[in-house]
Amino acid sequence: MPNPSKPLPFAIVLNAGSGHGEADEARETIAAVLDAAGRPYRFFPIDGERDIKKVVREAAAHAKANGGALVAAGGDGTINCVAGTAWEEDLLMGVLPQGTFNFFGRTHGIPSGTREATEALLRATPCDAQIGMVNDHVFLVNASLGLYPQVLEDREAWKQRFGRHRIVALWSGLATMMRGYRPLRIDVSDGERERSLRTPTLFVGNNALQLEKIGLPEAEAVHRNEGLLAGLVLKPISRLTMLGIIMRGALGKLGEEDNAVSFAFREITVSPKHHRHAMKVAVDGEIVWVRPPIVFRAAPRPLRLLIDGVRQPGEDPG
Repeated sequence: MPNPSKPLPFAIVLNAGSGHGEADEARETIAAVLDAAGRPYRFFPIDGERDIKKVVREAAAHAKANGGALVAAGGDGTINCVAGTAWEEDLLMGVLPQGTFNFFGRTHGIPSGTREATEALLRATPCDAQIGMVNDHVFLVNASLGLYPQVLEDREAWKQRFGRHRIVALWSGLATMMRGYRPLRIDVSDGERERSLRTPTLFVGNNALQLEKIGLPEAEAVHRNEGLLAGLVLKPISRLTMLGIIMRGALGKLGEEDNAVSFAFREITVSPKHHRHAMKVAVDGEIVWVRPPIVFRAAPRPLRLLIDGVRQPGEDPG
């Protein structure tokens, strides 16, 4: 447990794999702010040579031994991995966002700038943050089955071939959808009622800000942090209709789409009709393999997240 009479040490997991100098610049900025404040810290870099989970475990052991907090400095994948370990070990967690959309950080009032986020971390106090789970995998923003995991997998292949640019990601997603896809055939149960569905994708959201951006009315239920998640399924549709749905989501009007059905829930169990082996699930933008039945739920206890009391959760820090 942290000692309230001593400054809280930070074990910082830093994604150093960008290769464009941003990681070095971020590390220098973080170190300068923490050194100026006299705050103890240690970096645990992810450089592509070691497995990210081993690096995070090492950082967690250091944080636990020193009564400190586990801090993620990176994008969605890094933050997700650190959050899963922090939750398992019941450690305080801090976030220094380095990603593009930063939905998790923005939801909790964490600035996107490295200097501002580090300064906010120095002022931060613990708060409870709801996280989702798909079987034993933690997710902070969303998890999904079906089309989206395939989009992510194809996008990675395109990026390796053409470079990591937003236009590449956009075109790869359009190419996946226009190529066609096999709809999911699943049974979905909430413990009281079971429904058989045929759908291109099943999306589960845990981030009120993202849900608001795409126009789902369940955003408010998730925002209350009371164990509710938001589900979304699409009716079987043509490729052209799918493109129209994507446009509605981009305009924040997905809740008005007749072919999209959204709902709030505490726990659902998904059983594929013709799939007995592990399935691909997109978890905060990363692909994991999960064996059915697949259970989506809010975690039984919250993540202990460090946030700046000067900012209010949900306040967009810019």
